[in-house]
Amino acid sequence: MADPYATLGVARGATEADIKKAYRKLAKELHPDRNKDNPKASEKFSLVTAAYDLLSDKDKRARFDRGEIDGDGNPTAPFGFGGGQQGGFRPGSAGGFDFGGEANDLGDIFEGLFGGAGRRGGGGFSGGFGGFGRRPAAKGANVAYRLAVAFEDAAKLAPQRITLRDGKTIDLKLPAGVETGTQMRLAGKGEEGPGGFGDAIVTIEIQPHRFYERAGDDIRLDLPVSLSEAVLGAEVRVPTPDGAVMLKVPKGSTSGKVLRLKGRGFHKKGSGRGDLLVTLMVDLPVDDDALVEFVQGWQDKGNPRGRMGV
Repeated sequence: MADPYATLGVARGATEADIKKAYRKLAKELHPDRNKDNPKASEKFSLVTAAYDLLSDKDKRARFDRGEIDGDGNPTAPFGFGGGQQGGFRPGSAGGFDFGGEANDLGDIFEGLFGGAGRRGGGGFSGGFGGFGRRPAAKGANVAYRLAVAFEDAAKLAPQRITLRDGKTIDLKLPAGVETGTQMRLAGKGEEGPGGFGDAIVTIEIQPHRFYERAGDDIRLDLPVSLSEAVLGAEVRVPTPDGAVMLKVPKGSTSGKVLRLKGRGFHKKGSGRGDLLVTLMVDLPVDDDALVEFVQGWQDKGNPRGRMGV
């Protein structure tokens, strides 16, 4: 029953942005993929995820701050005897009892202790407490899931399948603007409780790619091109998350030149899509005698480092 604020290392008055920033930092450090030989890191990762799940839910965070639920999301003092302001009985100044907290708690107290006799019209409490309302029963606890999503799938919002604890599978539609740490709520797919089922909270983890790199809504790609393609210009095939396309390499291109393929990046939150930024990298052949002979007989009078002052 850890304090979620302490687990994330934030103050109780932390903003949503502060909480999200703290979670991302810890999730990155403790992710099981980076700590395969450290089972304790995996345990801490689960605690951090559960803490973020509670504090990122405005209703649950407010209930925790009021002391209505603990750090695991479970109700505290379910029958009202927790002391403080939980609605228990306290000696009153008039010699009777002072019904502290919400009056509605009393109906729950007597129904829990006497099987609901106070509401059935017969028995000793039918008149005294029958008028008190009943607070809705608490739902079951939420269940946290981590879903690893391939980089290309995240970019093109490909449907993802997740298997729940009960063995059932659900196909998820990724939201525009999805990123690592994005959470998706599946209503009624959590633990069962007196008031119904809790929710499943799915946290997205976008996997790194072997040659793509994300830059906001854009994607960066270093593309090798041959010397002849760079010097003479050419049309070359370029991989994108949606499949290969043709790209025109301008004549006389040098390494570091960036070309833009519009609409080939990540889907944006509002509308539209980012771009694929292609950086050309001239790939020189190794031990090419013809190229060596050409360069030896060619005099380049330019100074490519002149703008650096050397």
